Amino acid sequence: MTPRLATCHTAAVASERFHIPSSRPSDPLDDNRRADRLVRALTLVTGLQWLGASAILPLLPEYLRHRGGSDALVGAVMAAFFAAGVLFQYPAGRLADHIGRRPVLLMGLLLYAGASVAFLAPVSPVADVGLRALQGAGAGAAEVASLAMVSGAVSLERRGRAFGSIYAGQLAGIAIGPLVGSLFGVGSMGIIFVAAGAASLVACLPVLVGSEFADQRITAASRDLHPRSRGLPRLNRSLLGSLVAAAAIGLTFGVYESCWTLLLDARGAKDWQIGLSWSMFAVPFVVMSRPGGWLADHFDRRRLVVISIASSIAFCIAYPFIHSIVLLVVLGSVEAIGVAIALPAAQSLLTQESDVSEVGRVQGLFSTSETGSIAIAAGVGGWLFAMGAWVPFIAAAAGAAMLTALLPIVWAPVAGRVADHRAGAPAPGTTLPVVVK
Repeated sequence: MTPRLATCHTAAVASERFHIPSSRPSDPLDDNRRADRLVRALTLVTGLQWLGASAILPLLPEYLRHRGGSDALVGAVMAAFFAAGVLFQYPAGRLADHIGRRPVLLMGLLLYAGASVAFLAPVSPVADVGLRALQGAGAGAAEVASLAMVSGAVSLERRGRAFGSIYAGQLAGIAIGPLVGSLFGVGSMGIIFVAAGAASLVACLPVLVGSEFADQRITAASRDLHPRSRGLPRLNRSLLGSLVAAAAIGLTFGVYESCWTLLLDARGAKDWQIGLSWSMFAVPFVVMSRPGGWLADHFDRRRLVVISIASSIAFCIAYPFIHSIVLLVVLGSVEAIGVAIALPAAQSLLTQESDVSEVGRVQGLFSTSETGSIAIAAGVGGWLFAMGAWVPFIAAAAGAAMLTALLPIVWAPVAGRVADHRAGAPAPGTTLPVVVK
């Protein structure tokens, strides 16, 4: 990553806070239509980019081995993607706040495309670590810029559905990409690399024609930035809670990255059953992302996040003790429904009390928190699996449970419902006291 307008709330907040002059009154209905076009464009962009990105994944380890790479090198190449995301997602968000989200999104897509095609160069397999890192940096920058565009352009009461649409595009690409990639085989990896690069380039087209609305607001809101807004974004309870939620979600995602296939293989699953299990997670996620966003726009988002993560923790605990492959695949699909509810709700809370001028950095922090947890859980998961199939799943569940237990405390003074926030919660940019011990 992602992973979503009765009045033009964001523009009104920016105008009031930064005293932006307006030559003509804003038309809320027209703003809504433009924002909806933006969300559709970004959903298409995300789907195309992740379609190409995920097509590489199934055969990349085998491709690296065929080129003479060791198992350790394969692990380093796969980990480089997440490591680059951790390192570059916040800087990408900060850059997006200074030069605009659209340029950063384009740069991310172009970087991913270039790195994908560069895999065809006759270089040492060791160089593939750097290329995979460049792919991670490009994908991370594109994700942060896309989510920041939504945060800056869509009013709060419709933001959950907008985020849900973005995540649906991402998971749709992830669901289709591996199936397409596996049809070619290792001998045709060159075609897959070129196709991944081409998909990322094609994804630039909707950005060029569909995102002017977001950057127009950014430019207006940036005319009179307060000096402190150029550093770290201002901390508030809404932001901090979402960062904790992102870390909890990342722990479960990370252990699945490294151990889900190992678990199914230990249960005697065939290759097609393993592939089907990943698709069966993605499909319900895509179907539920938009309804999950609607729930976030109408119900207490804090409760939605806590209940959804708690359900994922329960599934994570149960998986290693289930021996039926069919049941594992079915339960994975059910878990996806909760995740599709948690992410739009957490994203809606994330930027609720932040200025439009800093949502790039806020999204960078969110992505860094999630990706960092994924990297840690994935890196440790394989080692723990050797100790026992249940060990990494229970360890990830325990860590996620401890983080989730903090959410009711951190979010206690935060307006959980959008209507409550608009009726009397602190205005965007208000910083609540945070005690650091």
